[in-house]
Amino acid sequence: QVQLVESGGGSVQAGGSLRLSCVASGRTFSSYLMGWFRQAPGKEREFVAAITRSGGNTYYSDSVKGRFTISRDNAQNTVYLQMNSLKPEDTAVYYCAADRDITIGTVKEEDEYDYWGQGTQVTVSS
Repeated sequence: QVQLVESGGGSVQAGGSLRLSCVASGRTFSSYLMGWFRQAPGKEREFVAAITRSGGNTYYSDSVKGRFTISRDNAQNTVYLQMNSLKPEDTAVYYCAADRDITIGTVKEEDEYDYWGQGTQVTVSS
């Protein structure tokens, strides 16, 4: 079992930056592949980014590639999402997710993740 708590959301103008954090409980954080997903009003939840257990590999959706960076600090049980050059279409609730058994080929599939945080709101105004 792992519990995830996101923070760092807020309201920014287009072109601004935010850094989201997700702190995990437990002592086996490094065993979990971590992902970020988001859900905009009226839309389905979508994949944003993922990072492997060691942090050696990262994956991004095409819509955020080059603007967002996912990273992790296993000593601090924390995964981050640095979001730069934010656009109004990035407005959404952002969720942190974790899974111990997920494979690389399915990191973009939300059904593959067993653990989810409560979400943090990001609002980007034009």
